Amino acid sequence: MGRDSQLELYGIVADRLKEAHAKVRALQVPEDVRMALSRKLMVVTAAAKHDLPGAARRLDRLMKDLDEGRFPEGD
Repeated sequence: MGRDSQLELYGIVADRLKEAHAKVRALQVPEDVRMALSRKLMVVTAAAKHDLPGAARRLDRLMKDLDEGRFPEGD
């Protein structure tokens, strides 16, 4: 992946992470579910430092789950 395309992907992932965090904050779900979703977002953020394309794929799956109303079980 070229430097320009990697920077572009980084910007896209950063914007989508902001969107995902806002979406999680706005959800009307129990606090333990919100915490589980926040942990997933933190994992994606950490993964982006080492595997940006993989993090983008994980974020896509998480956003699809959110859009379709599939949430992780709480603690």
